[in-house]
Amino acid sequence: MIRLRALLVKEFIQMRRDRLTFAMMVVLPVIQLLLFGFAINTDVKHLPTVVFDQSLSPESRDLLDSFSASGYFDINYIAGSFKEVNARIDNGEAKVGVVFPPDFAEHVRSGRTGSVQVIVDATDSMAASSAISTAMTIGQLRSQNIMIKRLEAVTGRVTALPYDIRIRPWYNPDFVTAFYMVPGIMGMVLTSTMVMITSMAIVREREHGTLEQLIVTPMKSYELMLGKIIPYIFVGLVQATVAMLVGILVFDLPIRGNLIELFLYTILFIVASLALGILISNVSQTQMQAMQLSFFIFMPSVLLSGFMFPREAMPEFFFQIGRILPLTFYLQIMRGLVLKGVGIAALWPQVGALLAYTSIAVTISILKFRKKLA
Repeated sequence: MIRLRALLVKEFIQMRRDRLTFAMMVVLPVIQLLLFGFAINTDVKHLPTVVFDQSLSPESRDLLDSFSASGYFDINYIAGSFKEVNARIDNGEAKVGVVFPPDFAEHVRSGRTGSVQVIVDATDSMAASSAISTAMTIGQLRSQNIMIKRLEAVTGRVTALPYDIRIRPWYNPDFVTAFYMVPGIMGMVLTSTMVMITSMAIVREREHGTLEQLIVTPMKSYELMLGKIIPYIFVGLVQATVAMLVGILVFDLPIRGNLIELFLYTILFIVASLALGILISNVSQTQMQAMQLSFFIFMPSVLLSGFMFPREAMPEFFFQIGRILPLTFYLQIMRGLVLKGVGIAALWPQVGALLAYTSIAVTISILKFRKKLA
């Protein structure tokens, strides 16, 4: 602990001397939150959908075929209860739920309105808007077709619309894009700063000639790794706190989950990002190489994690690449905690992935540095 404490003091002194960089790390989240929070918006197809069909009739299957044929809904799950629909949407497996009541077919056949409930996960406002508009359009078109057939069969008789698509946007009913974007921007800022700053750590020591001085000390390789990571955990927490305060004060961001869990998982993500940065620093020979590798990690993280574009719309190859990026799991954790209010029971796969990612990155970094010492 004495050796580690000495290295931590050194890192904090070095951080204090570079006041401009530290100020940028604190101000950057505010700028990016304001910029992206007001500006970004998009659309999506192929939304995973869960269906609870209590009617089990040709009429319900016909309407479901129209949903599938639109290209906006992929019916991936058939539920046996409304509770299962709720669970699928809570844990993020489905973005849309379609529920048919038992008397749906009877109402349609008798000329009355058959109600269909479409539940939309509105934590992703872009996907939700697309799902709602498409569901409404499908219901209207199918209703018109049935009405035409009825009017042809019974001339002059006007009947009620056969379908009543009732939309229930959950978690973000007003479709506030900032509610969806702010957690993503928070993860993006942490990724860019944590990975980039720590990617320079080892290679900077090498270029300045101070790495040899650290090597000849009794400092162990894991202590050096910890000494490079721990100071920036505090910096990352400052960034996360500033970003969260801006989201709450400027965008009225709701925090529906446990705040302690939120910060615990944020620390886990910060450590994962720092471990990735240290790994980049270990394999780089110059600061320019480290910066280029950091940018190489940062861009896919922004584009493939679900921050900019919904992952459901991505080709399979890029979808799988997104699954090896820590930001992908952190965004799912943040949106689940902030907007859905779910906890570890629904988020344990993402938390486990971050833990595994951190363990692997730190282990490889220690082994790589030990190899350099040998």
